[in-house]
Amino acid sequence: MYYLINNFSLRDKNTFGIQAVARHYLTIESPEDLIHFFQKNSKARTEKRLFLGAGSNLLFTDDFDGLIIHPEIAGIKIKNENKYHVEIEVGAGMIWDHFVSFCVEKGWSGIENLSLIPGNIGAVPVQNIGSYGVEAASVVSEVIGIDINTLEYKHFNQKECRFGYRTSIFKTDLKEDFIVTSVVFRLSKQPDFQLSYEGMEAKVRQYGETNLKNIRQAVIAIRESKLPDPSVVGNAGSFFKNPVVSQTKAEELKRIHPEIPLYPIGPGLVKVAAGWLIEKSGWKGKSAGRAAIHEKQALVIINKGDASGKEIFRLSEMVAADVLNKFNIELEREVQVVG
Repeated sequence: MYYLINNFSLRDKNTFGIQAVARHYLTIESPEDLIHFFQKNSKARTEKRLFLGAGSNLLFTDDFDGLIIHPEIAGIKIKNENKYHVEIEVGAGMIWDHFVSFCVEKGWSGIENLSLIPGNIGAVPVQNIGSYGVEAASVVSEVIGIDINTLEYKHFNQKECRFGYRTSIFKTDLKEDFIVTSVVFRLSKQPDFQLSYEGMEAKVRQYGETNLKNIRQAVIAIRESKLPDPSVVGNAGSFFKNPVVSQTKAEELKRIHPEIPLYPIGPGLVKVAAGWLIEKSGWKGKSAGRAAIHEKQALVIINKGDASGKEIFRLSEMVAADVLNKFNIELEREVQVVG
C-alpha cells in the first residue's frame, strides 16, 4: 500500500523541526509499492526527488517543489548464520537504534558502539554512520534497493557501496536515482570490543564487566551527556564533519595549539576534531537569532524555537568562515541542506 499526499507539512518529519512543505509526499510500505506507484504515475519519475527516512540529517531551507519518498518498509530476516557470524536483512523503515538494541539482546556484535544514533535503517549506508571508533561500512555486507530510472532491483556489495567518511555511492552518484529498501548486516557472535575511543573503556567499567549491554549503556550515557534530545531541542546531531588534513598541516597546528585533538587515519592523513575548532573560534554556546551552537557540544547547531532553515544555515556559514579565518581549515557540512 502506498499513500500520496500533496502540499505536505514537513515540520514533524525533520529533527530540526523546520517548517517546510513538500509538493508531493509518498509513503511506501514495500518495494513493490514504489514500483506500482511509478508504473501508474510515470510523470512522477521526472520530478525532483528526495528520499526521507527519519529526517535526522536534513536541513530544509525552503519548501520542496518535488516528490519526497518515505519508506516504511519493516522486517528483520536472518539470511545466513554459522557459529561465528550472522547476516541479517533489515527493512529500510526500521528505526536504527531499535535494531541495535535487538542485536545486543541477541549477543550479536559489531554495532553496539553506534547506539542511539538517530535515523532509520535506510540512511545507515547512505551516510556511512559512525561513532566511537566504528563505522557502518565495517558491518554492511549488502545494500538492496530500486533504481528509479528502470524500476529494477539492484544489489550492492560492500565494495560497490564506495564507503567513505560519512558518505557512499548512494549519497553521491546515485543520490536521486536509487532508493534503499533493505540492508544486510554481517555481525559477529564472538565479540571484538572496540574501546579505543577516548574515555570509552573507563565509562564501560562503571557498568561492570565488558560486554555488549554495558558498552551500549556506556555509549548511550556519553551521547546523552553531550547531545541534546531532538524531541526536546531541534537539532540534527553533528552538523559538520571532522576535517581531514595532511600530516604537515597537523604538525603545524600541534605546534601552535598543543592541546588540539588529532586522530591519525592513514598514511599522511590526520582527522581534526571539528567541535574543538568551532569552540576555539568562540562559537560554543553562542546564538545568532533563533539558532545557536549547543553549549555542551560545539559540533551541534540547535533550533532555539521556530528558527527557519535559512537562519540555521546562516549560522553554519558564519561558524565555517571563522574557523577558516582562524585555522585555515574548511569545514564541510555533514547535514544535507535541502532548498
